[in-house]
Amino acid sequence: MEMPPEYKKPPMTLGDWIIAVVIKRLPLIGFIMLIVWAVDTNTDPDKANWAKAELIVRLIIFASVIIFIAIIGFSFFTNFADEIDWSEFD
Repeated sequence: MEMPPEYKKPPMTLGDWIIAVVIKRLPLIGFIMLIVWAVDTNTDPDKANWAKAELIVRLIIFASVIIFIAIIGFSFFTNFADEIDWSEFD
């Protein structure tokens, strides 16, 4: 029985991981590289799974921030809306 190809190649080295993490931290390039690593079939499976997990976490954080900003903005709007005399708009 032959081993799958992902078990035949050596694991990523510490230097490879350091380079990946440094590239990930660059503002726009890091996001683009995460997408490339997540969808590229030639990328190491460990790095591809890591990139997918990073993208999912970023999406969750982004959605949470948007919801938080919407809640804060809505609360400010309702606070100021109570002070407006709406009869002037009739």
